[in-house]
Amino acid sequence: MISLIALSGHANETAARAHTSDVPRSPDAELGPAWLAGDHHIHSRYSVGWNNDTNPPTPILGGDAIYPIAMNAVMARQHGLDWMVTTDHGGPNHSRVHLNHAYPELLESREAVPDVIQFLGMEFDTPAADHTSLIFPQTDFEIKDLVKIEEEFNSREFWPADPGKNTEQQMLLALSAMKRLPAPPLLIAHHPSRSASGLRQYGKTTPREMRSWNDQAPNIAVGMEGSPGHQAITQSQERFGPSKLSKYLGDSRPRGIYGSVLGGHPTMGGFDQMTAVVGGFWDSMLGEGRRWWITANSDSHTHWRDGGADFWPGEYSKTYVYALKNPASIFAAIRAGRMFVVTGDLISALVFRASSKTQTARIGQSIAVDRGGDIDIYIEVVESITANAGGRLPKVKRVDLIRGKIEAAPQDLSADENATARVQERFFVNTTREAGTPIRLAYKFENVQESFYVRLRGTNGEEREPLEDPDGEDPWSDLWFYSNPIFVEVSQSGG
Repeated sequence: MISLIALSGHANETAARAHTSDVPRSPDAELGPAWLAGDHHIHSRYSVGWNNDTNPPTPILGGDAIYPIAMNAVMARQHGLDWMVTTDHGGPNHSRVHLNHAYPELLESREAVPDVIQFLGMEFDTPAADHTSLIFPQTDFEIKDLVKIEEEFNSREFWPADPGKNTEQQMLLALSAMKRLPAPPLLIAHHPSRSASGLRQYGKTTPREMRSWNDQAPNIAVGMEGSPGHQAITQSQERFGPSKLSKYLGDSRPRGIYGSVLGGHPTMGGFDQMTAVVGGFWDSMLGEGRRWWITANSDSHTHWRDGGADFWPGEYSKTYVYALKNPASIFAAIRAGRMFVVTGDLISALVFRASSKTQTARIGQSIAVDRGGDIDIYIEVVESITANAGGRLPKVKRVDLIRGKIEAAPQDLSADENATARVQERFFVNTTREAGTPIRLAYKFENVQESFYVRLRGTNGEEREPLEDPDGEDPWSDLWFYSNPIFVEVSQSGG
């Protein structure tokens, strides 16, 4: 195996010119696809509070999150987003709130802020598990489909509460119903190990559940949040002292509200342990050949300057999809895993491809190679050239190429380890290079004998592996990006 590092921005120019379809460009449909930034987990004022003195409880506008949908869209645009999803909480009979109030406001917001593609969704109260994003494609019947699923399967929709609606079997029935819809939604697990009691000690959402969801509906249950929201708690506490979240947190300031009474294990570099640990749960899913993707988002309820724990959509975390700027293309790109995620605007575009003699694959795709053949990896990292919302211009210090074998799925659906996953190469980057110079890297896998996947991550810090985030950490000082994988599949016909 031979690696080649090219940091000047001049090497590999021939290779770069030969593959221009994934070169970063402006989001203009006439020019083809581009990296489009978005956020799939955003709350509006229709994430309501509840007056429990009435029967059934009465929704209280703005009781949990406080902003109108159009205000979220305006702030998303200000922070560089091309697309977003409104994902309000459910509750007793909340489907009526969606139908009669939230959806009409979403339609108005689409007209008011047309340059941000806005999807209808909800933070699904997942039967027997923690929350998930339900994201519906834009259709004439999108609200009808959301209300149908919320009415029949959202575990908190029912009044009086019905324990029979909060079981693992009920979730599998929900996924079956989603598959039967004319335009099926997407489902992404939220803060999957926020309720974990420790490393590999999972809480409300378990590896077994996510595998069963993916088995039941592989084109719907497609992934999980790699980097959760609520990462502005330190800024809020420093400005205002104990926030409205103090009943959960006391004086602590854990990133993502992890490591509090809601859970016992902190984030790692701002990422959930299920993503951050090399050889952990995410690698176990990829090692089975599962198309299981990661995302990042704000989980915006209330901005930290207003006393909440959140950044605006796009202010800190972004999920980039490679797509045309239209709803159908963006939705398809999420489903296909054509995504990378980043915090603090560490990077703004990423070229990552694997090539054999006859084929090329990019993020979310697979490539076939004859046994004994070679695979060339090409990477181009484009950093942001303007200061981020924290007032800093971060530099990538290292890019890691991570590899793991693709093997048969284990019998144990609770598996959360892939012992073959490792950092194949650490590329240390010259941080004194001229601003705007792309980081160009290459690596060769020679004499390939077995199927594997590769993925990327990078950081502005010195940690060889992301460590547990200390209480009160400044999120702007500890930034990472992660790509979704490319799958390399060995053909049995090779010599």
